[in-house]
Amino acid sequence: MPWQAKHRYARISARKVRLVTDMIRGEDVQAALDMLKFSPHRAAGMVSKVLTSAIASANEAEADVEELVVKEARVDEGPVMKRIQQKDRGRAHPILKRTSHIVVVVDHD
Repeated sequence: MPWQAKHRYARISARKVRLVTDMIRGEDVQAALDMLKFSPHRAAGMVSKVLTSAIASANEAEADVEELVVKEARVDEGPVMKRIQQKDRGRAHPILKRTSHIVVVVDHD
């Protein structure tokens, strides 16, 4: 039985988080946590919390945490907040503040 955890409406673009989730997909959970711990990306902290939550869910169901593997790590685009940046001579440029939904699924190998 797979266990999953989600972080919805994370205030970071999906493109940036996908760099991190591609790194941990298919890895052992302990190896994935180590990779995230030493990754310089800001998204690594967010993905690490989601992965820790999925591991905790598996632990609650009395699964063997040592045997868990990251089966799925996916990032979907969330809603976009549209803002305006004032520019010279009365112009305005759009600013898109993107959000994302981070999903991590762990299961036995």
